[in-house]
Amino acid sequence: MKAKDLDKIFDDGQVDITDHLDLSASFRPGQELKRVNVDFPPWMIDRLDTEANRLGVPRQSLIKVWVGERLEQTKKKAV
Repeated sequence: MKAKDLDKIFDDGQVDITDHLDLSASFRPGQELKRVNVDFPPWMIDRLDTEANRLGVPRQSLIKVWVGERLEQTKKKAV
């Protein structure tokens, strides 16, 4: 399919174009994962686990959300 034909289908908005795309090599710039190791004292892990269990999410997800929220707050204050 030519790009102009795909553009027309997309612009019309009435057909799902995902069947025409190869998503196997797709990625979201700036969203790649990079592993980091952080050491926490046992009491902090216990509290994280308690809160993660209360919310029904894994500990790692809770940490990501909390760090992300804090970084957003810091960014807003800097502006």
